[in-house]
Amino acid sequence: MDKIKRYRGCLVGLATGDALGTTVEFSPPGSFQPLKDMIGGGPFHLQAGQWTDDTSMALCLATSLLRCGGFDPQDQMNRYRRWYREGYLSSTGKCFDIGGTVHSAIHAFELTDQPYSGSSDPQSAGNGSIMRLAPIPMFYALEPLQAMHLAEESSRTTHAAQAALDACRYFAGLMVGALNGEDKETILASNYSPISGQGPHGYCEEIKSIAEGSFKMKQPPEIRGTGYVVRSLEAALWALYESSTFEEGALLAVNLGSDADTTGAVYGQLAGALYGIDAIPNSWKEKLAMKDLIEDTAQGLLQSASKHAEGQK
Repeated sequence: MDKIKRYRGCLVGLATGDALGTTVEFSPPGSFQPLKDMIGGGPFHLQAGQWTDDTSMALCLATSLLRCGGFDPQDQMNRYRRWYREGYLSSTGKCFDIGGTVHSAIHAFELTDQPYSGSSDPQSAGNGSIMRLAPIPMFYALEPLQAMHLAEESSRTTHAAQAALDACRYFAGLMVGALNGEDKETILASNYSPISGQGPHGYCEEIKSIAEGSFKMKQPPEIRGTGYVVRSLEAALWALYESSTFEEGALLAVNLGSDADTTGAVYGQLAGALYGIDAIPNSWKEKLAMKDLIEDTAQGLLQSASKHAEGQK
């Protein structure tokens, strides 16, 4: 498969999972008819194909990497602030959905101008940094160590709790592998790492358990798509493990309810990288808000990945 298909699949997959899941966002599992299609609605009354904060923040992060030619936390936070205050890179033109931890970090940034404003309180280990993560491994796909390190750093801007940092580091490694052509069985193997001979180490116990394959041994209601980063990551990987197509896994992910848009976005970025953009249903892609911008951004990240890696030699 051409690498551009994996890149487009990664970013379009993130937005697709987000737009699919917002319909049942905040709904307890089992309290709704299972979704079978992208229909919009939900708590924010969106049109089918419009997405939420997950994709807005991912586009902010991607645009920062492209405009700055690399990792610049100050610029990232300025773009998140613009999204929050002005509706920059929103599917509706305004910020209508923002997590409490992100909200607090942006306010702290406005007061201090310090880009690393994320709380390290374990109670703040939400999924707001993993949901937007894809642009980091996309930009640094040819530099796995840097990708995993900067995945952590990208989390610190808004989420500095250890579980969030470790989740981003581990998930970035999975995406680097997928973007570089590894298959699903390899990616989901116990303690996978894209760096040969160097398995995951130093993770907190909950992320270590996921890396070892906890998602392969559970089913709902043990699998829960909540706002806690550990549960969110585990649910997304469960949906990937239990399915054989992008569509099947995306529906498994979002039909867990609760923080369904983010479970969908986390699933979608990895599944999209594995399966490629052609595997995402055309009917979903056609509805997707700002689809051309998302695909162009993915192409820019692929071109920048090659240039940046070459420049580091």
